Amino acid sequence: MKLFYLLTALASASAFAPQAVNVRQPTDLSMDRRTAAAQIGIAASVVAGLPSVVLADGASSTTTIQRAKGIYGSRIAALKAAIKEGDFQAVAAEKSAFVLYNSGAYPGTKNKEKKANAIEGTNKIFAAIRSKDKSALKKAYDEYLALCEITGLPDELSKGGFSQGQGYSNDYDYRARTKAGAIYQR
Repeated sequence: MKLFYLLTALASASAFAPQAVNVRQPTDLSMDRRTAAAQIGIAASVVAGLPSVVLADGASSTTTIQRAKGIYGSRIAALKAAIKEGDFQAVAAEKSAFVLYNSGAYPGTKNKEKKANAIEGTNKIFAAIRSKDKSALKKAYDEYLALCEITGLPDELSKGGFSQGQGYSNDYDYRARTKAGAIYQR
């Protein structure tokens, strides 16, 4: 892709390069077929390359935010039993889920304050783990869940066959192969 952009830039630069100046202006079009085809090819490659430049903002779309909240939020919500038992090691093993949730659920500058609050909540959780304080861990975890509004994925499979709708639409959906990924079948 970089080679494409480089060739396009060189081709467009050569089109605007200074030409040898003739004193006598030609009255007819003095362009041969090769030059015409080259200029048409250059113009077509520039036009074909523009849409890929315009649509390159997938890092902070609504879908990626929902995906981060779904994947990492469900991993964080699944720690309730470990928190209740005071299993510090199980919570510490999921540190990456907290980090990835904070960065994926709150991207960009619009969510700077929410992200800072979520990171502060994560720091409180891991400070309680370092101090081996079960009550502080439970309190920090409950505050984090409330602050980030983490509930986990809904359990569509245990509703006795009555789904609230389609759980997922393709194999790349974050709900596929989870308890929220029920698909209606006749």
